[in-house]
Amino acid sequence: MVKKYVVSPHGGRGAHPDIGSALRAAAARGRAARVEISPGHYEERLAVRGEVELVALGEPDSVVVSRPRGTVLDTLGAVVVRGLVLVGRDADAGVVDCQAGALVLDRVEVRAHDGVCVHVRPHAAATLTDSRFRFGRVVFAGSAGHVERCRFADSADNALAVIENARVTVRASRVDGARIHGVRVSDAWAHLAGCEVTGTEKAAVMADTRAELIVEDCRVDAVHMAAFAFVEQSRGSVRGARVTDAENGILVASGADPSVHGCVFADCRDTGVHVQDAGRGTFEDCEILGAGNIGVLSTRDGAPRVADCRVTGGNVGIAVTDKARGRFTRTVVRDLTGVALRVWDESKAVFEQIRVERCPFGLETRGNGGTTAELTDTTIHDFDMAAVAAVGQSRATLKGVCAERGLLGFSAGEEAQLHVHDCDVSAVTTGGVLAHGTARLVVANLRVTDAQSFGVCVTGSAYLDVAHSRFADCAATGMRFDGSGGGRLVECAVTGTGVTAVQHNGRVDLSTLRTTLPVVRIAEPAAAPASVVNNYYGPVFHHAVHHAQLAWNNSTVVQQQPHHSDEDGVGP
Repeated sequence: MVKKYVVSPHGGRGAHPDIGSALRAAAARGRAARVEISPGHYEERLAVRGEVELVALGEPDSVVVSRPRGTVLDTLGAVVVRGLVLVGRDADAGVVDCQAGALVLDRVEVRAHDGVCVHVRPHAAATLTDSRFRFGRVVFAGSAGHVERCRFADSADNALAVIENARVTVRASRVDGARIHGVRVSDAWAHLAGCEVTGTEKAAVMADTRAELIVEDCRVDAVHMAAFAFVEQSRGSVRGARVTDAENGILVASGADPSVHGCVFADCRDTGVHVQDAGRGTFEDCEILGAGNIGVLSTRDGAPRVADCRVTGGNVGIAVTDKARGRFTRTVVRDLTGVALRVWDESKAVFEQIRVERCPFGLETRGNGGTTAELTDTTIHDFDMAAVAAVGQSRATLKGVCAERGLLGFSAGEEAQLHVHDCDVSAVTTGGVLAHGTARLVVANLRVTDAQSFGVCVTGSAYLDVAHSRFADCAATGMRFDGSGGGRLVECAVTGTGVTAVQHNGRVDLSTLRTTLPVVRIAEPAAAPASVVNNYYGPVFHHAVHHAQLAWNNSTVVQQQPHHSDEDGVGP
């Protein structure tokens, strides 16, 4: 049977004047105890042992227990605390120190000035419900915990730390204004559900050192860095999260590999999804809205897998740069100010079933020969510049790509290679396909329709190999070959009402071309006149020269000052 003890600073029949005396009396009896505490301010350290319940009487926050320095409450056993306010300073071991056993804090407020609010030590367990923790952090180290409907505010460190193989569940709780992380999970396991984090100076929710973190239906807003960060081989999942106004929606690095599903990353100042330094990750059914720089970024050996996502607004949609990789499937990119898809600098990306709408550029590749992109079963509509542009020495392969309503369909420049198979270009204001510089363009089963200028244009010394392709209703010409560019046409057709079928420079094989339109040979530009250089062995004078001393073809020259005559007007 539970023995009841009453504490009242004003005395009374059977009442203890302080909490410590009631605890000593309960310990002497060695039975389960309930200590009821009247409103007041108690300055003492509470050492609770055994099965004890501490209950505040009166209004909320009416019972305050504090000490000038160090721990206020340390527990060992089955301890329940309800309704108290615990205030401490410089409590490195914790204002509340759960050394062993099971601790319950219910409707408790803990304030830790320059210290730790709650420290749950290895092999102990704590349940925190409807409580508030201010200024200090709550630490689960090698312990078990359950946190529900709690608030963590203004922590000078991490608001909640789950470390050293601890296991903690956090539900319906809120973190405001932590100086480092809102929740940090390091070499431990944690499950967050229905939580909110705002105003942190580092990543709002951090998983590091092989942690496992599960996040469900959480909200992160107005944080200085990433909303979620998985690093150092961490694992886990994020589902149904919504992020607003973070530097990065989610950051994945150093071998981490989370699964992210059904999340919204809105108005991130830099990137929505950021994968780097050998990070991986699976991202499905996510929405990235208005990213300040890049919607999805894979860089420095990152390798994400992205499917069924939507990138809307912002600058760049998906970027794979600096020796990174990525596979992107069934993704929509729309309404950007820059490039929808970017592959740069020895990176490799595969894009399948992508839809690009209202972006200046569709796919852009740039870099050395190790830079490759594959674009399959994709539509690119209403682009301002080019649907696909490959430059440098990069290599791009297009299969089943449809480009409609823009300036230029597909372009390869400098030393790039562009392979086009079973693709369509229509309603472009300039042309269907352009090869320039020394690029190589290989085309099979291409259809260009309603180009306002050309179907294909080759300039510089680029090379074009076109097979089984059709060019219809190109306003100026089906194909044009300028400069020293050349190539071959195999079973191609030019139809419609354009001015010419082909304008060529004589460096292209037209033997299997089918057309009823004129084929015109472009006249070679006249050779520039030869420059005449007169190389005289000696000096050439065009005017009279007086008193000159000349020497050429000599290895040594001795100069002597001449004698001036009076006729010179100069004295000796």
